[in-house]
Amino acid sequence: MTDGNWDYRTAKQLTDALQARKISARELVESTIARIIALDRRLNAVVVRDFDRACEAAHAADAALAGGDRRPLLGVPLLVKESFNLAGTPTTWGIPAFKDWIAREDAVAVARLKAAGAIVLGKTNVPINLGDWQSYNEIYGLTNNPWDAGRTPGGSSGGSSAALAAGFGPLSIGSDIGGSLRVPAHYCGVYAHKPTFGLVPLRGHTPPGLPALPFDRDLSVVGPMSRSASDLALALDVIAGPDEWRDGVGYRLALPAPRHTEFRDFRALVIDTHPLLPTAATVRHALDRLAQRLVKAGIKIGRESPLLPDLADSARLYMRLLMPVFAARWPLQDYNEARNAAAALAPDDFSLIAERARGLVLDHRDWMAADILRSKLREQWRALFREWDVVLCPPMPTPAFPHDHSAPYSARQIEIDGKAYPYSDQLVWPEIATTPGLPATAAPIDRSDSGLPIGVQIVGPCLEDRTTIAFAALMEREFGGFVTPPALQI
Repeated sequence: MTDGNWDYRTAKQLTDALQARKISARELVESTIARIIALDRRLNAVVVRDFDRACEAAHAADAALAGGDRRPLLGVPLLVKESFNLAGTPTTWGIPAFKDWIAREDAVAVARLKAAGAIVLGKTNVPINLGDWQSYNEIYGLTNNPWDAGRTPGGSSGGSSAALAAGFGPLSIGSDIGGSLRVPAHYCGVYAHKPTFGLVPLRGHTPPGLPALPFDRDLSVVGPMSRSASDLALALDVIAGPDEWRDGVGYRLALPAPRHTEFRDFRALVIDTHPLLPTAATVRHALDRLAQRLVKAGIKIGRESPLLPDLADSARLYMRLLMPVFAARWPLQDYNEARNAAAALAPDDFSLIAERARGLVLDHRDWMAADILRSKLREQWRALFREWDVVLCPPMPTPAFPHDHSAPYSARQIEIDGKAYPYSDQLVWPEIATTPGLPATAAPIDRSDSGLPIGVQIVGPCLEDRTTIAFAALMEREFGGFVTPPALQI
């Protein structure tokens, strides 16, 4: 890569170049904007553009750099997911009724990125109410995968993953409750990190029309996306820490160091099958090839453990905990219909579809009982991580699938090796880290026979976010990482 090509540099490389005055913030921002204008017609990833203010911020960044300012992201252009409040721009979550709702102040994560010197160019596309692994809505339209325009880039942070793969800045931030960081990273061949639950404040990642107050939305987190593992660590350092409004003393970060710094010291448990849903052969083969490379690198690899929690029980528990998050805002008529549907289920029906139906109308007593089970699940994972440092598993059962906007959503299916399964059952892989609130890093590892990216989900112990990111960085160093989509190698 020549000094004149900045499109796919990491945030650290750009920061070094800006500080060495090899490029100005103004030149970098203008170059990134020009690339978005030229290429985003194919993708429709950047749906809220704040280019004028970005150019003003770049001018200020150049003045600060000239004065010796060395903030970690000073002058670096980036994008944020549409669901984050960015003062003066729309926050809609793809909901048509809120297409004109304008945020008055920045979300906490956005404010921290700006405080570190980052320049926000705009916001990226999402599915309606952030509820899909595809990114389309009536307000902004459809976002395409840079590897294959006929396929989804993922969701709900799909606009961000597509933008990163297209070279529209080195960083973004997204959110995750059902794989919404990890799935788009897997589908587009980039990196993402789902932090330990509660590590990054949610304030300002708030449904439009509601006050941006401190809160903990059950299971939900916000985290960074990038094209390199090192940039995940850099961005996490910037956005993590308690909410000032709640804590009262400003944010701080004191996560433990990675368990290991050398590959040979890691112990990795590899899981490629799930009791409730098949995994496509192309994904299993990619994980197997990764495991073989890791063994050659000196890592202790395991394929099973009696300490692993029951994945079927965990998936059913997740469905019970997840669905109330969405149903809480439903109109009474819809809620009553869901209650009648749940009452009609057979008592011995423990399918994931049935568990989702019951979860929609879970009462508080039953939610508390489920939360107790979650505590027991967390203790099981804690015991497992005394024997293993990381767990490696698929982010999803297949690579990116073709666009599917069929309705109703509940009737959709996903094809796995020629057989159809319920669309929402794919939640079983993101669930593994989500229910117990564990950190998980998604990293690209391979490509399918048709050339689509395949990623791995690296799950680690509670609050040991630096361990999963460090493991991803070691894989990147040893085996390579992000690859530019062929159509964008210009």
